[in-house]
Amino acid sequence: MSRRRAAAVVGLGVCAWSAFAALTLVVVSRHGAPLPPDRALLAWALGHRPPTAVAAARGLTDTGTGAVPYAVVVTAGLIAGRTPRQRYAAVLTGLLCLALGQAVRYGVMDLVGRARPPYGYWKALPSGWSYPSGHTTTSALAAGLLITALWLRAPHGRGPLMSLAACWGAGVGLTRIFLGVHWSTDVLGGWLFAAGWLALLLTAAARWLPAGLRPGAPDPDSAPLAPTEETRRRY
Repeated sequence: MSRRRAAAVVGLGVCAWSAFAALTLVVVSRHGAPLPPDRALLAWALGHRPPTAVAAARGLTDTGTGAVPYAVVVTAGLIAGRTPRQRYAAVLTGLLCLALGQAVRYGVMDLVGRARPPYGYWKALPSGWSYPSGHTTTSALAAGLLITALWLRAPHGRGPLMSLAACWGAGVGLTRIFLGVHWSTDVLGGWLFAAGWLALLLTAAARWLPAGLRPGAPDPDSAPLAPTEETRRRY
């Protein structure tokens, strides 16, 4: 990763963590009570939930947990690496990022202890506390890793694929509001947490992962050999 890109990633991480910390302080200071945008967006969702839309939202929201995000991360790792060793390192790093991110997010949820919207509004069966949204965080992390892999290794035609990954990650979060199981600030917190965590992972990988294992690094076995003394004399 170039210094310019590394600085951009660090800047993104600082902004995301700062915003996440500020939002968390607001939620805690209000003892989990919903903010005006939380109430407004939930009220809108309650008035726009025909059965077909609810069924579609349930189908999309189910992809934000379980095996699907991990399959997306494995795919991202396979895309990111040029060699088998790089692919193995990228897959392992991505899975570690997702698993540790989920663990830290659970810790934040327990510390904040925010209640969900009233049970009567639910159109899905959630578990645990509300802030930050788990489905949102998990899908955003997986989408972010896939977008990063496409940026590194798919210079042609990556735009539509990156847009599709971004829409999936964002869509899962929005379904949590639509289905009445999260406040909008829970979803915003999940997006900010995912952005900060992903920036932290990319910075750590660029600094501490051996150069030969970094995604996008050239394959040392395919590099041209240095000319020998006999070759120099001949030419």
